[in-house]
Formats: sequence, structure tokens, C-alpha cells
Amino acid sequence: MKKQIITLAIVTALTATNISAYAAKIPRESTPLNATEHQIQITENLIGDILDEVESGNLGYTLAAGYANTRIRKAVMASQTDGNGYGILSPVAQNAIRIMRDKQLRPDAYAQAEEELKVMLADLIAEVQNGKDYTQAVKEAYEIIYKSVDVSFNYNEQFSLDTCYRDIPTVGNEKFTVARKLLLEAQK
Repeated sequence: MKKQIITLAIVTALTATNISAYAAKIPRESTPLNATEHQIQITENLIGDILDEVESGNLGYTLAAGYANTRIRKAVMASQTDGNGYGILSPVAQNAIRIMRDKQLRPDAYAQAEEELKVMLADLIAEVQNGKDYTQAVKEAYEIIYKSVDVSFNYNEQFSLDTCYRDIPTVGNEKFTVARKLLLEAQK
């Protein structure tokens, strides 16, 4: 009987290790700019299996987000998040789920955005490869994207206004996500 319990414990441990080893990764381009790598890792460890289900198309955004929020809340309450709170871990999870689901539903939009942005942001990508600060490059990329829709758009002016007075061109979220992806790749 004792051998069976030990064998069962070993099989369970190996299975759990194997599951987490293949869990989907959070796309780094989806994370809030203020999230640290450590916070992203904590979130991945908590919701990796949920991300797998989203990536495979078995879970939509609403259910996945609900499951993730519940799991993160419980982990925070049980002090299992190294002092990181719900206020940062939940947005990491929500953004990842939303972007993964959007990429799945609109792969052509992301492919087209990548083609366009590789050309549009070529100089900026080269600057990041040569050491330009990533956060500053993201701001400049967003401004370039907005100006591609409305050449008269003034980023600093509009974002200095109260949100109710801003006049910002409409741009698909996939462009911002792909821009961050390209800049992150250039940073490596």
C-alpha cells in the first residue's frame, strides 16, 4: 500500500510539472507597461492552464477572465503572490487573455498590421536595436501610428488634455500590440 501511495505521489508530481512546462506563455506585448517580469511570471504560473484553453479556442474571453480573476484573487488572499496584489496581476492576466483571443479571432488583422508596421516603424526598430529606451520607443511608435491616420495629430497636446476633451484618431488595437511586439523583439 505504501508503494502505491509513493508511486501515485510521484506520478502526480510529474504530471503537474509536465502540465506547467507546456502552459501557454503570456505574450509580453500584451502586458501593462508597468508590469515587471516577476509579476508576469507569477501570473503565468497562476493561469497558464487557462491560457492554454484560450489559445486552443476552448474558452472565450469572459469565462477565461472570470476564472483568472478568481484564481488570482484567491492566490492574493492566501499570500501566494510574493506581495504582488490583484491590482497588477489581474490586468496582466486580462490583457493576455484579451490579446490571445483577439489574435485567434482576427489573425489576418495582426498579420496585416505586422507587415505595415515593419515598414512604418523601421527606423524606430533600428534605434531600439541600437539601445534606445523601450518605453520611449513605445510612445514614439504610438505617435507614428496615430499620425498615419491623422497627420495633424499632436500626441503631447492631446494626452495633456483631460480625457473627455481628447480628440484621438481611431486605430485598431492590433497595431499597438504588434508595435510593442516588434519593439520587444528589437530589444533582444
